Amino acid sequence: MNDREPPVAGLRPERVRANLEEVRERIAAAASRAGRPPEVEVCAATKYVPLEEMGALADAGITLVGENRAQDLEAKVAAHGPRFEWDFIGHLQSRKVKRILPRVRLIHSVASESALAQLERHGDAATEVLVEVNASGEAAKSGVAPDKVEAFIARCPVRVSGLMTMPPMAQEGERSRPHFARLRELAERLGLRRLSMGTTQDYEVAVEEGATIVRIGTVLYR
Repeated sequence: MNDREPPVAGLRPERVRANLEEVRERIAAAASRAGRPPEVEVCAATKYVPLEEMGALADAGITLVGENRAQDLEAKVAAHGPRFEWDFIGHLQSRKVKRILPRVRLIHSVASESALAQLERHGDAATEVLVEVNASGEAAKSGVAPDKVEAFIARCPVRVSGLMTMPPMAQEGERSRPHFARLRELAERLGLRRLSMGTTQDYEVAVEEGATIVRIGTVLYR
């Protein structure tokens, strides 16, 4: 989905459940092709799901959701908190770290020195984050350059358990493979267990390359 996409409306739990089951079947098939266990978390991206529609996701069996904006996260957690596990998957503004941390199990998008400073101020022993990596090298994209990740992690004051990346938009998921492979190789070298990579356009390729979390939006709500 892109920023011009309208909010999702009229979600039916039975339809979302069927879509979720299809995604899980495709994940299992992709894992089988890669010779790996199908132990991949489906994080439902809810940027375009209004607060009043969130109940349909819980009724459909979705347990893990990812929110992009701090203010939406606050509102949705206040209304539906115990029904889900919550991750933050959007661009991380360092000034909002304090608001996000108490509400999520995991931040996927740590990528700046200012974010590290805020994590040092507001994090604790239970805080867990992923470092966002600019695996494609796009000048306009956020994320730590691959050759800077190890040093960046060394400066992080809280636990880094994995990496995240967003490859360039492409019509064919196969185009994302080299970026996912690069992220997997980097995570293996650094001994990190979580890999958040793959969205609706390319999650099957991401699973083949080792994703442990895929961030799925559009395909769940159609």
